[in-house]
Amino acid sequence: MGTFKEYSSALRDHVKQWIKDLGQIDILIGIPSFNNEDTIQNVLEKVGEGLKKHYPDAKSAILVSDGGSLDDTREHAQAASVPSEISRMVTIYRGIPGKGTSFRAVFECAMLAGAKACAVYDADLRSISPDWVKNLIEPILEDKADFVAPYYVRHKFDGTITNHIVYPITRALYGKDVRQPIGGDFGFSGKMAEIFFHKDVWQSDVARFGVDIWMTTVALAEGHRIVQANLGAKIHDPKDPSADLGPMFHQVISTMFYLMGIYEDKWKNIKGHTTVPIWNHLETVPQVPSVEVTLPKLRHEFYEGFEQFRALYETVLMSENVEELQKIYQKAKYEGRMEFPPELWARILYDIAFIYQTWTRNRRRLVSIMTPLYFGRVGAYCEEVANLSNEEAEKIIQKQAGIFEQYKYYLIDKFQAWE
Repeated sequence: MGTFKEYSSALRDHVKQWIKDLGQIDILIGIPSFNNEDTIQNVLEKVGEGLKKHYPDAKSAILVSDGGSLDDTREHAQAASVPSEISRMVTIYRGIPGKGTSFRAVFECAMLAGAKACAVYDADLRSISPDWVKNLIEPILEDKADFVAPYYVRHKFDGTITNHIVYPITRALYGKDVRQPIGGDFGFSGKMAEIFFHKDVWQSDVARFGVDIWMTTVALAEGHRIVQANLGAKIHDPKDPSADLGPMFHQVISTMFYLMGIYEDKWKNIKGHTTVPIWNHLETVPQVPSVEVTLPKLRHEFYEGFEQFRALYETVLMSENVEELQKIYQKAKYEGRMEFPPELWARILYDIAFIYQTWTRNRRRLVSIMTPLYFGRVGAYCEEVANLSNEEAEKIIQKQAGIFEQYKYYLIDKFQAWE
């Protein structure tokens, strides 16, 4: 991976002139995009409808912050039918390629334009409705929140990184039950946009896929007011949990572990969790499309990865955890059964999270060796909930999150012994 020049601004001169010509605005909607030609037009049109329906008297603008799409994303964004009174800018941001840099351009735009409220929406959404605008913006305009996290209904096999890593760790650490900490669609105040923009993180994984967990963690750890907005079903371009995880996995997990070190003094004294208010409630539970999962592939990835990284596991993990993994490996390879208890999973993640703080070697490799274990835990979960409804499967996820809270002492003991 090449190095990228550090820029003090993510905006090009013509965008700054657009902001100057606009003057102060009330609402800014940001849409980060990269190769989303099939979906972005619908996203823009729904946002435009929502602004006109719910905030007809507000001065609103939409910024499509593109990563240099190689398809017709920008052309489709320009062609979207948006009410004429809503100003629109479609531009390529400046800086490290990634969703985080795209957001940085939105933060900067909000700051320069003096926006009161902002929202960002993924460009691959298929389920967005005009009401999503109100749901993320209203708590900010009514001064009831500084940051609005999304709350979705999702299929039991969707969002496995959230369900099995990011959600339970974030809840256990920071003591707030934010169900979708990397959901992708957020609301925030102009003040929060300025706070985000001025953080010195834009040469790190935050500039890529780490931005969602970073925003949520900053809001939690620094004591800002948070609510959740019920957006209904999240329908986007889901992936089989057994598929290649790509850079997203590394960037999200690395950012989460990095923040654990930054905010150690904040989370060490927190016990249990409190609920985070849900701003709005839906009358009916929406239906979500099913997500396919290839269980044999998950098992195979687990036991092959265990064989490959066994020596590293013996270095990084506590010996009793390695012994349990050895038994799970035997059952997966020779009996075709995936059994991976959440108690072991919590201890393993806490082992790796702690070692991440102390390792001076390649931290990316440390995160890489998590991948087979993640496949193992997801495989065991998928087998467990195969015949359960989405609602019943959610109870399993909630139980697991509670186990992460119970084992928080295990993590704290490691940090205290290190000090």
